[in-house]
Amino acid sequence: MHIHILGICGTFMGGIALLAKQKGISVSGSDQNVYPPMSTQLEEQGIELIQGFDPKNIPEETDCVIIGNAMSRGNPSVEYVLEQGLNYRSGPQWLCENILKDKWVLAAAGTHGKTTTASMLAWILEYSNLQPGFLIGGIPENFGLSARLTESPFFVVEADEYDTAFFDKRSKFVHYRPRTFIMNNLEFDHADIFENLAAIQKQFHHAIRIVPANGLVIYPEIESNLQQVIELGLWSASELTQSSQGWSYALQADDASHFEVYFKGELQGSVNWDLIGLHNANNALSAIAAARHAGVPSKYCCDALNEFQNVKRRMEFKGESSGVEVYDDFAHHPTAIETTLEGFRAKVDGAKIIAIVDLRSATMRSGIHQNVLLSSLVDADRVIIHKPGDFAWDFPQSEKEKLSELSILPDVVSILKEVKSVVESGDKILVMSNGGFGGIHQKILDSLAK
Repeated sequence: MHIHILGICGTFMGGIALLAKQKGISVSGSDQNVYPPMSTQLEEQGIELIQGFDPKNIPEETDCVIIGNAMSRGNPSVEYVLEQGLNYRSGPQWLCENILKDKWVLAAAGTHGKTTTASMLAWILEYSNLQPGFLIGGIPENFGLSARLTESPFFVVEADEYDTAFFDKRSKFVHYRPRTFIMNNLEFDHADIFENLAAIQKQFHHAIRIVPANGLVIYPEIESNLQQVIELGLWSASELTQSSQGWSYALQADDASHFEVYFKGELQGSVNWDLIGLHNANNALSAIAAARHAGVPSKYCCDALNEFQNVKRRMEFKGESSGVEVYDDFAHHPTAIETTLEGFRAKVDGAKIIAIVDLRSATMRSGIHQNVLLSSLVDADRVIIHKPGDFAWDFPQSEKEKLSELSILPDVVSILKEVKSVVESGDKILVMSNGGFGGIHQKILDSLAK
């Protein structure tokens, strides 16, 4: 059997490719504007990547075309598939039919922290010799792959609320049929496909409706948006995080690199790791609760997290040049940016932080966060915003005044010049983007070396 994947270099679709290959299926795929780490991962696994969407790129022997959600009508390959009546599926539907249907699915959802939480959960199960399969929208350093198929009954999946495909506007996670369902948090995001917060809440409600009675829904007590989802209906057991009635932590270090874990007031264990930030401590609680549902004792969960290595592009150290350290983070929403910077500030104390933010995501480009984004950056000493000149909006002056050192620049070249003019030995540069950002991390390091 041969499948061809349209949009294969997306993090989810790349994972589908890996799972299919491990299942013994022949795989090829096409995409454009590819960049590491996914392109590198696919090439290392011997999966053929074809640049562009010419219909000729679809092999004649293809039995099924998997269409990524970035594909739309008008795409030459999509039009060819429809005109020729080829067999096609969305990625989530293919995953359900071919991988998840016989598995105990543990799904991590939420506006923030899905990738990290799913990675933590997969590692806990691995540490406990349960050898889970997984599909994660990033590359966990503990595994070196974003997806793996095993004989284990357990499968961990990052559960994205983004829509499934141009022909299926349900959220991806509705296809996953989770038995253990984590909801980390919920804010308005993906303004390109959701009208408002209520539209996203409806999708979360649909996911809860298919959690079985012997399943478990895990969510933070303090998240009112998720509490409203729960009030729409809950048919399984639930456990709270960030709650004295459920899972909580006691910090042993200000940057959350060390904390004790409690369940209903009783000490379960201690986590002392390389990660920082309260958001990661909260992610850990969700992962521990989910792993415990699968039968792992809480103490083992904590011991596993002590050996957890973060996901690529999550506060990833990219290098040092001329005494300046450069870090990369996937944060692209004001809440994620704020919590990432809070943790980073606690880690580096008084060192100067230069934050570079790429307004790349559809939500960022829409301007919906223009009144709050700059406020999320107050823990940085200098802020550089990448805002292409074709944007139809600007930040309010009242927001700009909240930052003493702010530059808004249209391209990578001007950002590199700005960095070179202001950086000093001992500074920390944090780049935040959900894309490749023109390879800016290495360009900064190379520029400093000169």
